[in-house]
Amino acid sequence: MSDMQVLKERKEIDSQYKWDLTPMYQDDAAWEADFVTLDDQVQAMTAFAGTLKDAISIGAYLDAGTELGRKLSNLYCYASLRRSEDTRAEAGQSMYARITTKYVQAMAAMAFAEPEILSLPEETLREIVNDEQLADHKFTMENLLRQKPHTLSGSEEKLLATFGEALGAPAEIADNLQDADLVFDSVQDGAGNKVEVTGSNYIMLQMSQDRTLRKNAFTSFYKGYRQHVNTFASAYSGAVKAATAEASVRHYASSRAMSMAGENIPAAVYDNLIDTVRKHMPAMYRYVALRKKILNLDELHYYDVYAPLVGEVKVRYTYEKAQQMVLDAVAPLGKEYGDLVRKAFAERWIDVYPNKGKSGGAYSSGTYDSNPYILTNFTGTLDSVSTIAHEMGHSMHTWHSNHHQPPQYADYTLFVAEVASTVNENLLIEQLLQKEQEPRMRLYLLNQYLENFKGTVYRQTMFAEFEREAHAMAERGEALSPAALNALYKRLVKDYFGPDLVMDEEVQYEWARIPHFYRPFYVYKYATGYSTAVALSEGILKEGEPAVKRYKEFLSMGGSAYPLDELRHAGVDLTTPAPVDAALEKFEHILDDAEETLAKL
Repeated sequence: MSDMQVLKERKEIDSQYKWDLTPMYQDDAAWEADFVTLDDQVQAMTAFAGTLKDAISIGAYLDAGTELGRKLSNLYCYASLRRSEDTRAEAGQSMYARITTKYVQAMAAMAFAEPEILSLPEETLREIVNDEQLADHKFTMENLLRQKPHTLSGSEEKLLATFGEALGAPAEIADNLQDADLVFDSVQDGAGNKVEVTGSNYIMLQMSQDRTLRKNAFTSFYKGYRQHVNTFASAYSGAVKAATAEASVRHYASSRAMSMAGENIPAAVYDNLIDTVRKHMPAMYRYVALRKKILNLDELHYYDVYAPLVGEVKVRYTYEKAQQMVLDAVAPLGKEYGDLVRKAFAERWIDVYPNKGKSGGAYSSGTYDSNPYILTNFTGTLDSVSTIAHEMGHSMHTWHSNHHQPPQYADYTLFVAEVASTVNENLLIEQLLQKEQEPRMRLYLLNQYLENFKGTVYRQTMFAEFEREAHAMAERGEALSPAALNALYKRLVKDYFGPDLVMDEEVQYEWARIPHFYRPFYVYKYATGYSTAVALSEGILKEGEPAVKRYKEFLSMGGSAYPLDELRHAGVDLTTPAPVDAALEKFEHILDDAEETLAKL
């Protein structure tokens, strides 16, 4: 485990633990050579302006755009990966800054195309969509045609675009207030030591086993938000008004309808999610009561909801052991899938250990022409192993999409983006639970599983309900005042956590710290994605080969169909309550297991 004791410089890390980017570009010089050809290709796109009148010209434009997209993607991805290796290094920073600028310029140069195509009469457009010469881009064109009623004239679109920065100001104000201006009082822990409270360490402090520290950090943190709640409410109200105004201008029934239209998701999916989660509130109340019991508390407060139910588990894994654990976990997906994961390990798709200057966290990133690379910061914990399983899910989704779709349809949408990663995570935890009989370790695993449900299904659905109500209030002309937002949030926390949670006054300010609210109607996708993944992983484990076949076909669909249709192909229909129902029934089974395991301690 010596690799993990001290943070090394990147050059000191054994190359077998660093990703191999040479299949993408042999070196930085090869990247530079490709970069200099970019301007001509972007310039060539502008020559199409004013010509997009028929299937031949539109097809030529879409082909050229696909090729330019591939080049931009390769250049951007390589620069981004190089920058992540060591954010202090000039080479990666410079490449990343230059390609980001070019990317923005390229998008601006191509902005004419959609309004120009959509300005054609509807009848003409329908003929073009069905023209054999555009067969390779038929779905792209159908999707574009769907947006015609909501696309403005060229001059109106341009006018709206010029307001883009101003309409984005509320999010920026909230960000700056939260990240730069908001300071919190230092607090004392249970031993009387002084502890600093910051936005970045707050959740970590809430996961401490020291209850005095948790309580003091909680009080300090929300005191900061209470002192600035008027500014946060103004910023959030501005963001909601910007969304509702754009929706109105674009002839959508609501800001929610506009946000969901991009992926062609009907409102019923959103409402089904909330209704079904509400139906399963008693299970959440049971979990809250179980927390209270395990933590041996007379009163459970909001600062107790992240506290670990089992003290720190000291198990550590080598990277080699982690690889085997992931391979064991994905075994139910068949030999072909397992061989692909082995290939990812063998061919160095993964950048494994932390080093000085390396980007934190983890991600999967690749292009149509490259391997799907994984950045992680492995420290030997179970969480580190789970992260590899998670990111490998993303990479397998990308690999299957790239190998079964043409480049224009390889990218899958955000709506399905977290499905494959969560399936892998769930397969890992199921595999570990199957082997683990020691009660304390078993309870630790079950707690992780329950926390995933709490954080991703219940909590994100609560956020989704908050957004639905806040935007509806604005659309009815009601003021989003601090008092109104606080009251709405407090009511939802009470509904979602139930009678065993003591409602501390500070809870009502939590809405102000959720950055996702500035990207309207996004959070519900976490809950639908997790529910889908539970349904799929359960199917894979119980049904076997037929479920695996459907799942791999889903992984191979990329962006060639609407996300709901892709998921239906995998066997999950989110227009019905069934998948969320099934996921929360699984949550109840895990709860049963946790209660039985607790009795053995």
